[in-house]
Amino acid sequence: MLRKPFQRPARVKDVAALADVSVTTVSRYLNAGLALPPTTAARIDTAVRQLDYQPNRLARSLSLGRSNTIGLVVPEIANPFFAHLAAAVESAAEAEGMGLLLCATLNRLDRELDYLGRLRSHQVDGLIFLTNHRDDGTLARRIAALEAIVLLDEDVEGTGVPKLFCDNVQGGRLAGAHLLAGGHRRLGFIGGPQGLMSSAERLEGFRAAVASQPGASVTWTSSGPHTPEQGHSAAAEWLALPEQPTALFLGSGALLQGFLEAVQEAGLSVPADVSLVAFDDIGPLHLFNPPITAIRQPVAEFGRRSVALLCARLRGEPPGVPVRLPVELVERCSVAPPASRRRRLAPSLTQKAKHA
Repeated sequence: MLRKPFQRPARVKDVAALADVSVTTVSRYLNAGLALPPTTAARIDTAVRQLDYQPNRLARSLSLGRSNTIGLVVPEIANPFFAHLAAAVESAAEAEGMGLLLCATLNRLDRELDYLGRLRSHQVDGLIFLTNHRDDGTLARRIAALEAIVLLDEDVEGTGVPKLFCDNVQGGRLAGAHLLAGGHRRLGFIGGPQGLMSSAERLEGFRAAVASQPGASVTWTSSGPHTPEQGHSAAAEWLALPEQPTALFLGSGALLQGFLEAVQEAGLSVPADVSLVAFDDIGPLHLFNPPITAIRQPVAEFGRRSVALLCARLRGEPPGVPVRLPVELVERCSVAPPASRRRRLAPSLTQKAKHA
Protein backbone atom coordinates (compact mmCIF):
# COMPACT_ATOMS: atom_id res chain seq x y z
CA MET A 1 0.00 0.00 0.00
CA LEU A 2 2.75 2.40 -0.97
CA ARG A 3 1.71 5.97 -1.54
CA LYS A 4 1.59 6.99 -5.18
CA PRO A 5 3.69 9.87 -6.46
CA PHE A 6 2.02 13.32 -6.20
CA GLN A 7 -0.56 11.95 -3.79
CA ARG A 8 -1.53 14.21 -0.89
CA PRO A 9 0.64 13.87 2.23
CA ALA A 10 -0.38 11.04 4.52
CA ARG A 11 -2.44 11.91 7.57
CA VAL A 12 -2.56 10.31 10.97
CA LYS A 13 -5.85 8.63 10.08
CA ASP A 14 -4.13 6.96 7.10
CA VAL A 15 -1.51 5.52 9.44
CA ALA A 16 -4.25 4.36 11.82
CA ALA A 17 -6.18 2.64 9.02
CA LEU A 18 -3.12 0.82 7.68
CA ALA A 19 -2.00 -0.25 11.16
CA ASP A 20 -5.56 -1.23 12.11
CA VAL A 21 -5.61 0.91 15.27
CA SER A 22 -7.44 4.06 16.34
CA VAL A 23 -6.29 7.58 15.46
CA THR A 24 -5.94 8.30 19.18
CA THR A 25 -3.59 5.33 19.61
CA VAL A 26 -1.36 6.52 16.76
CA SER A 27 -1.32 10.10 18.06
CA ARG A 28 -0.45 9.12 21.61
CA TYR A 29 2.18 6.65 20.43
CA LEU A 30 3.92 9.14 18.14
CA ASN A 31 3.54 12.29 20.23
CA ALA A 32 3.58 11.14 23.81
CA GLY A 33 5.51 7.87 23.70
CA LEU A 34 2.53 5.65 24.64
CA ALA A 35 3.72 2.14 25.56
CA LEU A 36 2.10 -0.44 23.27
CA PRO A 37 2.45 -4.19 22.73
CA PRO A 38 5.43 -4.84 20.43
CA THR A 39 3.27 -6.16 17.61
CA THR A 40 1.01 -3.07 17.68
CA ALA A 41 3.97 -0.69 17.82
CA ALA A 42 5.58 -2.54 14.91
CA ARG A 43 2.42 -2.16 12.78
CA ILE A 44 2.36 1.59 13.41
CA ASP A 45 6.07 1.95 12.65
CA THR A 46 5.64 -0.01 9.42
CA ALA A 47 2.67 2.14 8.38
CA VAL A 48 4.63 5.33 9.07
CA ARG A 49 7.47 4.13 6.83
CA GLN A 50 5.24 2.86 4.03
CA LEU A 51 3.18 6.06 3.92
CA ASP A 52 6.19 8.33 4.50
CA TYR A 53 4.14 9.98 7.21
CA GLN A 54 5.53 13.28 8.57
CA PRO A 55 4.05 14.26 11.94
CA ASN A 56 2.50 17.72 12.21
CA ARG A 57 4.94 19.62 14.41
CA LEU A 58 2.41 22.32 15.27
CA ALA A 59 -0.17 19.79 16.35
CA ARG A 60 2.44 17.98 18.41
CA SER A 61 3.45 21.22 20.12
CA LEU A 62 -0.16 22.05 20.93
CA SER A 63 -0.74 18.58 22.35
CA LEU A 64 2.27 19.01 24.63
CA GLY A 65 1.27 22.54 25.65
CA ARG A 66 4.37 24.24 24.25
CA SER A 67 5.71 25.56 20.98
CA ASN A 68 9.41 24.76 21.42
CA THR A 69 9.97 28.31 20.16
CA ILE A 70 11.25 31.36 21.97
CA GLY A 71 11.01 34.96 20.88
CA LEU A 72 13.77 37.56 20.75
CA VAL A 73 12.35 41.08 20.90
CA VAL A 74 14.80 43.80 19.81
CA PRO A 75 14.35 47.46 18.85
CA GLU A 76 15.80 46.91 15.36
CA ILE A 77 17.88 44.49 13.34
CA ALA A 78 19.85 47.00 11.24
CA ASN A 79 21.97 47.88 14.29
CA PRO A 80 25.00 45.54 14.25
CA PHE A 81 24.73 44.89 18.00
CA PHE A 82 21.20 43.50 17.71
CA ALA A 83 22.08 41.53 14.57
CA HIS A 84 25.04 39.85 16.30
CA LEU A 85 22.92 39.24 19.37
CA ALA A 86 20.19 37.58 17.32
CA ALA A 87 22.73 35.18 15.80
CA ALA A 88 24.09 34.33 19.27
CA VAL A 89 20.60 33.72 20.72
CA GLU A 90 19.58 31.57 17.75
CA SER A 91 22.68 29.41 18.15
CA ALA A 92 22.04 28.94 21.87
CA ALA A 93 18.35 28.20 21.29
CA GLU A 94 19.20 25.60 18.64
CA ALA A 95 21.49 23.87 21.11
CA GLU A 96 18.47 23.58 23.43
CA GLY A 97 16.29 22.15 20.64
CA MET A 98 14.22 25.30 20.26
CA GLY A 99 13.41 27.57 17.36
CA LEU A 100 13.65 31.36 17.41
CA LEU A 101 11.09 33.99 16.43
CA LEU A 102 12.82 37.33 15.81
CA CYS A 103 10.66 40.36 16.57
CA ALA A 104 11.73 43.93 15.67
CA THR A 105 9.73 46.62 17.49
CA LEU A 106 11.21 49.75 15.87
CA ASN A 107 11.47 50.85 19.52
CA ARG A 108 7.69 51.43 19.59
CA LEU A 109 5.65 50.65 22.68
CA ASP A 110 2.64 49.35 20.73
CA ARG A 111 4.80 46.75 18.96
CA GLU A 112 6.47 45.74 22.22
CA LEU A 113 3.08 45.17 23.82
CA ASP A 114 1.96 43.13 20.81
CA TYR A 115 4.94 40.77 21.13
CA LEU A 116 4.39 40.48 24.87
CA GLY A 117 0.84 39.44 23.99
CA ARG A 118 2.19 36.58 21.91
CA LEU A 119 3.73 35.11 25.04
CA ARG A 120 0.42 35.43 26.87
CA SER A 121 -1.35 33.63 24.00
CA HIS A 122 1.30 30.85 24.02
CA GLN A 123 2.53 31.48 20.48
CA VAL A 124 6.01 31.27 22.01
CA ASP A 125 7.19 29.54 25.17
CA GLY A 126 9.19 32.52 26.39
CA LEU A 127 10.73 35.84 25.41
CA ILE A 128 14.15 37.46 25.58
CA PHE A 129 13.18 41.11 25.63
CA LEU A 130 15.15 44.27 24.84
CA THR A 131 13.77 47.80 24.92
CA ASN A 132 15.57 51.05 24.25
CA HIS A 133 13.28 53.79 25.56
CA ARG A 134 11.96 55.07 28.87
CA ASP A 135 8.95 53.32 30.37
CA ASP A 136 5.99 55.17 31.85
CA GLY A 137 4.96 52.05 33.75
CA THR A 138 3.04 50.40 30.90
CA LEU A 139 5.80 47.93 30.02
CA ALA A 140 6.53 47.17 33.66
CA ARG A 141 2.91 46.25 34.38
CA ARG A 142 2.68 43.96 31.34
CA ILE A 143 6.03 42.28 31.99
CA ALA A 144 5.27 41.82 35.68
CA ALA A 145 2.22 39.75 34.72
CA LEU A 146 4.38 37.30 32.74
CA GLU A 147 6.82 34.67 33.95
CA ALA A 148 8.75 33.23 31.01
CA ILE A 149 10.63 36.38 30.07
CA VAL A 150 14.22 37.58 30.41
CA LEU A 151 15.20 41.25 30.24
CA LEU A 152 18.44 41.78 28.36
CA ASP A 153 20.77 44.79 28.04
CA GLU A 154 18.32 47.39 29.42
CA ASP A 155 16.25 47.35 32.61
CA VAL A 156 12.53 47.97 33.03
CA GLU A 157 12.09 49.09 36.62
CA GLY A 158 9.48 47.39 38.75
CA THR A 159 9.83 43.94 37.16
CA GLY A 160 10.89 40.82 39.01
CA VAL A 161 11.99 38.71 36.06
CA PRO A 162 15.46 37.34 35.20
CA LYS A 163 17.76 40.13 34.01
CA LEU A 164 21.07 40.07 32.17
CA PHE A 165 23.14 43.22 31.67
CA CYS A 166 26.72 44.16 30.95
CA ASP A 167 28.83 46.05 33.50
CA ASN A 168 28.07 49.51 32.13
CA VAL A 169 29.72 51.31 35.06
CA GLN A 170 32.97 49.45 34.50
CA GLY A 171 32.78 50.27 30.81
CA GLY A 172 32.57 53.97 31.65
CA ARG A 173 35.48 53.67 34.04
CA LEU A 174 37.65 51.94 31.44
CA ALA A 175 36.87 54.60 28.84
CA GLY A 176 37.59 57.45 31.24
CA ALA A 177 40.84 55.92 32.50
CA HIS A 178 42.10 55.37 28.96
CA LEU A 179 41.39 58.95 27.89
CA LEU A 180 43.02 60.29 31.06
CA ALA A 181 46.08 58.16 30.35
CA GLY A 182 46.24 59.89 26.96
CA GLY A 183 46.73 63.22 28.73
CA HIS A 184 43.20 64.61 28.42
CA ARG A 185 41.73 66.72 31.20
CA ARG A 186 38.71 68.26 29.49
CA LEU A 187 36.35 65.42 28.52
CA GLY A 188 32.82 64.94 27.22
CA PHE A 189 30.16 62.23 26.93
CA ILE A 190 27.62 61.52 24.20
CA GLY A 191 25.06 59.01 25.48
CA GLY A 192 21.70 57.47 24.84
CA PRO A 193 18.32 58.70 26.02
CA GLN A 194 18.05 60.11 29.53
CA GLY A 195 16.29 57.74 31.90
CA LEU A 196 17.82 54.60 30.42
CA MET A 197 19.79 52.49 32.86
CA SER A 198 22.67 51.87 30.44
CA SER A 199 23.16 55.57 29.63
CA ALA A 200 23.13 56.58 33.29
CA GLU A 201 25.51 53.81 34.32
CA ARG A 202 28.03 54.47 31.54
CA LEU A 203 28.11 58.16 32.45
CA GLU A 204 28.39 57.27 36.15
CA GLY A 205 31.47 55.14 35.56
CA PHE A 206 32.97 57.74 33.22
CA ARG A 207 32.51 60.54 35.76
CA ALA A 208 33.98 58.39 38.54
CA ALA A 209 37.14 57.73 36.53
CA VAL A 210 37.57 61.38 35.54
CA ALA A 211 36.98 62.57 39.11
CA SER A 212 39.91 60.45 40.28
CA GLN A 213 42.32 62.63 38.29
CA PRO A 214 43.10 66.09 39.79
CA GLY A 215 42.40 68.86 37.33
CA ALA A 216 40.25 66.71 35.05
CA SER A 217 36.50 67.14 34.55
CA VAL A 218 33.58 66.16 32.36
CA THR A 219 32.78 69.56 30.91
CA TRP A 220 30.01 68.61 28.47
CA THR A 221 27.43 65.88 27.96
CA SER A 222 24.80 65.23 25.31
CA SER A 223 21.97 62.69 25.26
CA GLY A 224 19.45 61.37 22.77
CA PRO A 225 18.38 58.25 20.88
CA HIS A 226 20.99 55.74 19.77
CA THR A 227 20.95 56.79 16.12
CA PRO A 228 23.52 58.16 13.63
CA GLU A 229 21.35 61.26 13.30
CA GLN A 230 21.72 61.93 17.02
CA GLY A 231 25.47 61.41 16.78
CA HIS A 232 25.63 63.96 13.97
CA SER A 233 23.55 66.44 15.98
CA ALA A 234 25.74 65.96 19.06
CA ALA A 235 28.82 66.62 16.94
CA ALA A 236 27.30 69.93 15.84
CA GLU A 237 26.79 70.84 19.51
CA TRP A 238 30.40 69.92 20.26
CA LEU A 239 31.72 71.95 17.33
CA ALA A 240 29.82 75.01 18.52
CA LEU A 241 31.25 74.93 22.05
CA PRO A 242 33.57 77.85 22.86
CA GLU A 243 35.94 75.44 24.60
CA GLN A 244 35.57 71.92 23.26
CA PRO A 245 36.42 68.79 25.25
CA THR A 246 39.53 67.27 23.72
CA ALA A 247 38.32 63.69 24.28
CA LEU A 248 34.87 62.09 24.11
CA PHE A 249 33.25 58.85 25.25
CA LEU A 250 30.40 57.82 22.94
CA GLY A 251 27.72 55.49 24.29
CA SER A 252 27.05 53.40 21.17
CA GLY A 253 28.25 52.53 17.69
CA ALA A 254 25.29 54.31 16.10
CA LEU A 255 26.23 57.57 17.83
CA LEU A 256 29.83 57.07 16.73
CA GLN A 257 28.79 56.68 13.10
CA GLY A 258 26.98 60.02 12.99
CA PHE A 259 29.65 61.82 14.99
CA LEU A 260 32.45 60.70 12.66
CA GLU A 261 30.45 61.81 9.64
CA ALA A 262 30.05 65.32 11.09
CA VAL A 263 33.72 65.52 12.08
CA GLN A 264 34.76 64.64 8.54
CA GLU A 265 32.36 67.24 7.12
CA ALA A 266 33.98 69.85 9.37
CA GLY A 267 37.42 69.02 8.02
CA LEU A 268 38.63 67.60 11.33
CA SER A 269 40.19 64.24 12.06
CA VAL A 270 40.50 61.66 14.83
CA PRO A 271 42.62 61.65 16.95
CA ALA A 272 44.42 64.81 15.80
CA ASP A 273 41.48 67.05 16.72
CA VAL A 274 39.54 64.88 19.15
CA SER A 275 40.18 61.53 20.82
CA LEU A 276 37.37 58.99 20.96
CA VAL A 277 36.38 55.84 22.82
CA ALA A 278 33.08 54.19 21.85
CA PHE A 279 30.90 51.70 23.66
CA ASP A 280 30.04 48.49 21.75
CA ASP A 281 32.88 46.99 19.81
CA ILE A 282 30.42 45.75 17.19
CA GLY A 283 30.98 46.13 13.50
CA PRO A 284 34.30 46.62 11.73
CA LEU A 285 35.69 49.35 14.01
CA HIS A 286 39.16 47.95 13.33
CA LEU A 287 38.71 48.93 9.67
CA PHE A 288 37.87 52.57 10.37
CA ASN A 289 40.41 55.28 9.63
CA PRO A 290 41.70 55.40 12.27
CA PRO A 291 40.65 52.16 13.96
CA ILE A 292 38.41 53.06 16.91
CA THR A 293 39.20 52.17 20.52
CA ALA A 294 36.06 50.66 22.05
CA ILE A 295 34.48 48.98 25.05
CA ARG A 296 33.57 45.44 24.02
CA GLN A 297 30.51 43.60 25.31
CA PRO A 298 30.49 39.76 25.28
CA VAL A 299 27.70 39.37 22.73
CA ALA A 300 28.07 35.60 22.33
CA GLU A 301 27.90 35.20 26.10
CA PHE A 302 24.80 37.40 26.15
CA GLY A 303 23.13 34.95 23.78
CA ARG A 304 24.15 31.84 25.69
CA ARG A 305 23.33 33.17 29.15
CA SER A 306 20.01 34.72 28.17
CA VAL A 307 18.76 31.42 26.72
CA ALA A 308 20.02 29.57 29.81
CA LEU A 309 18.16 32.00 32.09
CA LEU A 310 14.99 31.59 30.05
CA CYS A 311 15.22 27.79 30.09
CA ALA A 312 15.68 27.90 33.87
CA ARG A 313 12.59 30.06 34.14
CA LEU A 314 10.62 27.61 31.98
CA ARG A 315 11.61 24.90 34.44
CA GLY A 316 10.07 26.95 37.23
CA GLU A 317 13.27 28.24 38.79
CA PRO A 318 13.11 31.66 40.56
CA PRO A 319 14.43 34.75 38.74
CA GLY A 320 17.44 35.31 40.98
CA VAL A 321 19.46 38.53 41.08
CA PRO A 322 20.37 40.44 37.89
CA VAL A 323 23.47 39.03 36.18
CA ARG A 324 26.24 41.40 35.09
CA LEU A 325 28.70 40.38 32.38
CA PRO A 326 32.18 41.96 32.26
CA VAL A 327 33.35 44.27 29.49
CA GLU A 328 36.83 45.01 28.19
CA LEU A 329 38.69 47.85 26.54
CA VAL A 330 39.95 47.12 23.02
CA GLU A 331 42.72 49.64 22.38
CA ARG A 332 43.23 50.85 18.82
CA CYS A 333 44.28 54.21 17.36
CA SER A 334 41.56 56.79 18.13
CA VAL A 335 43.19 58.24 21.26
CA ALA A 336 46.24 60.53 21.24
CA PRO A 337 47.51 63.36 23.46
CA PRO A 338 45.50 66.58 23.06
CA ALA A 339 46.73 68.86 20.28
CA SER A 340 48.58 71.97 21.40
CA ARG A 341 46.42 74.00 19.09
CA ARG A 342 43.34 73.19 17.10
CA ARG A 343 42.74 73.66 13.45
CA ARG A 344 40.77 76.84 12.84
CA LEU A 345 37.34 76.05 11.48
CA ALA A 346 36.18 77.79 8.33
CA PRO A 347 33.55 80.45 9.19
CA SER A 348 30.89 78.67 7.18
CA LEU A 349 31.43 75.44 9.08
CA THR A 350 31.38 77.26 12.42
CA GLN A 351 28.10 78.96 11.56
CA LYS A 352 26.64 75.64 10.33
CA ALA A 353 27.57 73.94 13.60
CA LYS A 354 26.04 76.71 15.72
CA HIS A 355 22.73 76.61 13.86
CA ALA A 356 22.50 72.80 13.40
